Amino acid sequence: MMDPVNLRLALASAAVLGFRHGLDYDHIAAITDISSVQSKARDAMRYGLLYVAGHATTVALLGAAAVVFRIALPPASDRWAERMVGVTLLLLGIYVLGTFFRPGTHRHAPRTRITLLVNGFLWIYWRLSRLFGGTRVEAPQVFRDGYGTSSTFIVGVIHGLGAETPTQILLFLMAANLGGTTAGLLCLLMFIVGLVAMNTLMCASATGIFSAILARPNALRALSLVTSAYSIFVGAIFLMGSAAKLPSLTG
Repeated sequence: MMDPVNLRLALASAAVLGFRHGLDYDHIAAITDISSVQSKARDAMRYGLLYVAGHATTVALLGAAAVVFRIALPPASDRWAERMVGVTLLLLGIYVLGTFFRPGTHRHAPRTRITLLVNGFLWIYWRLSRLFGGTRVEAPQVFRDGYGTSSTFIVGVIHGLGAETPTQILLFLMAANLGGTTAGLLCLLMFIVGLVAMNTLMCASATGIFSAILARPNALRALSLVTSAYSIFVGAIFLMGSAAKLPSLTG
């Protein structure tokens, strides 16, 4: 049984770790992405929090499995997850950047990068099918009108499998080994509390920024261009397996 003082220190550390995890580079990209396509501040905040809830759900399930069943993820999973996130961010950033050079494709509110990526793959599939005799006139699309409640939550669930989460879960497994299942689950809970707190602050900040410039299309386009460049840069770093070399955003 863990000493009460040590348990409190472990819980506080887990909360701080979750708070710091919420400020990762990929979290910033996802939350600003979701906020940028909403026409109302209320919707931007609501959808952003749905993403956060989906992300926290994945962390809770994986963390609980690690604590209760003592499941240790393969050491290589961290590296592969990091590269998968890198490929995704790189493709999303390049696709969004391309919309700025095709007249008539940019709307008042930019489509989400995830929507653009999925629809990009569907467009390629449609073009190939046309070459081999397909008869469909228009390319299929998903999320035609942007994010919905279910799709936003699912995106958060998927992003919960991001590059750093497996490492955090190992910490909960260590806490469980030191202080029992209850201590491990409490650490997991505090980690999620910290994560949700930071991401809620990020949602509120992104909502305020995009709401302030929504009526200024040029400013909105400029900010969207910056976010696409950011995705390309961060995606390349993740793809090279060098995410740990990125400057800490928490000092």
